[in-house]
Amino acid sequence: MTFRTQTYPTRAAVFAAALGLPVTLLLALFLPALWLIGAAWVAGLLGLMVLDILLSTSIKRMAPDLESPGSGYVGHNYDVRVTTPFGPGVPPRSPEQRLSVNDRLTVSPSIARAGQGEGGMLALFSIRTELRGTAELERLWTRWQGPLGLVWRQRIDPLNREIPVTSDTQMVRDTAAEIFTKDANIGQKLQRLRGEGTEFDGLTEWVAGMDKRSIDWKHSARHGTLLSREFRTERNHNIVFAFDTGHLMAEAVEDVETGEAMTKLDRALNAALLMAFVSLKIGDKVGLYAFDQKPYLYAPAIGNTRSFAQIRRVSARVEYSTAETNFTLGLSQLAQNLQRRTLIVVFTDFVDSTQAELMVENMARLLKRHIVIFVAFRNTALDSLITRAADTPEEAAASLIGDGLMREREIVLKRLQRMGVNVIDANADTLNMKVLNTYMMLKARNAI
Repeated sequence: MTFRTQTYPTRAAVFAAALGLPVTLLLALFLPALWLIGAAWVAGLLGLMVLDILLSTSIKRMAPDLESPGSGYVGHNYDVRVTTPFGPGVPPRSPEQRLSVNDRLTVSPSIARAGQGEGGMLALFSIRTELRGTAELERLWTRWQGPLGLVWRQRIDPLNREIPVTSDTQMVRDTAAEIFTKDANIGQKLQRLRGEGTEFDGLTEWVAGMDKRSIDWKHSARHGTLLSREFRTERNHNIVFAFDTGHLMAEAVEDVETGEAMTKLDRALNAALLMAFVSLKIGDKVGLYAFDQKPYLYAPAIGNTRSFAQIRRVSARVEYSTAETNFTLGLSQLAQNLQRRTLIVVFTDFVDSTQAELMVENMARLLKRHIVIFVAFRNTALDSLITRAADTPEEAAASLIGDGLMREREIVLKRLQRMGVNVIDANADTLNMKVLNTYMMLKARNAI
């Protein structure tokens, strides 16, 4: 990529030129015969600046080498290391570097003073991932002075380096580890997940308390002891996480326990990634779908636990939006994309009955062929408004309005439940486990 260059005077050169101007004027007014001294001052300063340019480190030799993370988690800090070799000769004087990024990142320090060594210099930046999505390191600005300190030489290198920023999956792995493993005397032991499915898993000796219907009489007669059949839930089911990314999902909600504020969309992604990890581990396939005023992302369901990294990268493309959600277009397009029976987990939110009516109609169409988990965020602000004591007429009116909105919300959720939708209305701190528990319950019931 082609770099750009700039050369301009330093503050010292500007002060020197400014100092020569009044001297020239005074000589021209009172000693006209000596006005050439003032002109010589300016010409001499220009000559020194040209000499400073010639003696300074060549711009072509100041090619930076940047080391940055390949991906990142939202809310984390990462180091960016910039090494700039300049070779033998006069080292650059007072070198500085600045890194420009897009709105997904913040950088500190704003200007890094590069430390010099033999034939090169080093600058360190710390970047913080503020928003999930595709972060970009856009440009690197490098400037230094000539040995006389009269000119700045500047090199601008376009980087265009993308860093996918995803939700923090450390929580996913920690929670999944609690589900799939247990402490043992020697290392860790994988648990075998059995359920009341239809896939035969094995035979075990029947003991009192076990279901008598599980006894395999044929094998029991052959072995002379009562043997019970064990089954595990079927695998290879399709699961698609559908994210409403309209303006309501960009609202930040606070975790009651930790006080951490995060957008509804980011919390939905955290819950989806946790369930995706567990689903892949069990043997199901996972896909992603996102829509606001129109669908813009569909990743077909894929299996294997090694696919989790790919799913995490795709989740970085789920964007924040300020648009109104079009449930008719979004959910109808999702139904067209799915060729087989699928568990659809819809993360969304609503505030008025008109918008909810369109949502309910399209949910009914999905239920004709698929199983749906509907995930909404409990409106804690309305809850606190309703339960708080009203000291003024205005607060009482606000409480009544909030109570009306909450009643409308409950009516919509009850309608969905009567239709057969698995409804989750949870706070931020309980969302992850409620989504996962609902999925495990459906697996145990062979509902998928």
